[in-house]
Amino acid sequence: MIIKKFTGKTEAEATEAAQKELGKGVVIMSVRQIKPKGFMSSFKAKLVEVTAALEEEPQRGVIARKKQAMLTASAPETVTDTASAAPPVPSATRSIEEKLENLQTLLESQLQTRQSQLAEGQQTRAAGQNSPAGDGHSGETEQSGRDTAPEANENGEQNDELMKFRQLIYDTMVENEVDEKYLGKVMEEIDKIQKPNMPFDYLLASIYQRMILKFGKSEEDTEGSQRPRVVTFIGPTGVGKTTTIAKIASHYVVDQKRQVALLTLDTYRIAAAEQLRTYANILMVPFRVVYTREELADAIRDFQEYEYILVDTPGHSPQNREQLGNLKQMLAQMKQMAECRFYLVLSATTKYRDLIKIADSYRQVADYQLIFTKLDETEALGNLLNMRLYTDTTIAYVTHGQNVPDDIEPFNPQKTVKKLLGGGRQ
Repeated sequence: MIIKKFTGKTEAEATEAAQKELGKGVVIMSVRQIKPKGFMSSFKAKLVEVTAALEEEPQRGVIARKKQAMLTASAPETVTDTASAAPPVPSATRSIEEKLENLQTLLESQLQTRQSQLAEGQQTRAAGQNSPAGDGHSGETEQSGRDTAPEANENGEQNDELMKFRQLIYDTMVENEVDEKYLGKVMEEIDKIQKPNMPFDYLLASIYQRMILKFGKSEEDTEGSQRPRVVTFIGPTGVGKTTTIAKIASHYVVDQKRQVALLTLDTYRIAAAEQLRTYANILMVPFRVVYTREELADAIRDFQEYEYILVDTPGHSPQNREQLGNLKQMLAQMKQMAECRFYLVLSATTKYRDLIKIADSYRQVADYQLIFTKLDETEALGNLLNMRLYTDTTIAYVTHGQNVPDDIEPFNPQKTVKKLLGGGRQ
């Protein structure tokens, strides 16, 4: 397998360069934009980089080189820690204030801006209400009022600050497209824990912790009691199931040294099958296209000594009951023959009401965990919380690009909650 990168002003130009050097039979594995470097780089146009692969004659004794090729196939930099590796566990002594440092700074800055705007408005109204014909006694009365009730004014200001903070949290989560049903519950919890004179950082930390608890913990992918474990990826068309499978397969083979086989039930899209075949060749793992339930049974028996069988499935419309019924029969057969896990792959850019229809349709097919793709294509992550609460199942992985194997990681609730509350944005 020959794997090389080519650049051009457009994707077509870069692809043409790849075909000119490697031939028309090249497979384009990934496409990405790269920023120019060096002096005056800000004035230079962005380039498009494609990673192209071409099969060679089979060679023996080069598995290490081919596995390394998988790591470098879509990444311009040397990979030391893949994005699919688990995030570091924070120290037990790390305070909640430190975790929220960037978030707190951002929220305080926004609150100060709103306070300044409010103060300017009050000054303008006060100037309009002042009369030049004052008798002098009103000023004494106002001073007396301030002297006799300073604590009441201070408490009122603090409560006002907390209300502004509450509104800021509400507005930020609305911008993140959190559904009103779940947003209302969050606001109710804020009202319950909010007390007069409550320190700002304490309230913020309480909200942060409660939001993390709403996401819960993802189920760890522990080693199964039997071989093989069949891991099946289901979901609608266009969400990136095939690329996601390639990323996870790479993690199993390269990082964990697992024995993996790849299957596809997607006989509708030839390109998807060929893409998965290419990744299988790079990883030097077996690959098979399955057309019938009998062939599925044969494949599981043939690969029974493997640790994992990763299965790609065709994308179906939630309204196509016949196709979903056929898929349900296939998955039921898998469960009879092997230990199974199912992932429903969803795009973070899909409308919430459409995600509900998809989730309901595939719930009739199998019990699943969630994988969200295309986080790099949206700034609103509310759908992650919406679907976590709607389906009452866990989010296992998120992806943020098409580069294999880099652009995937186990779901990190802390990172997501920070973004939902307005922090952690670049």
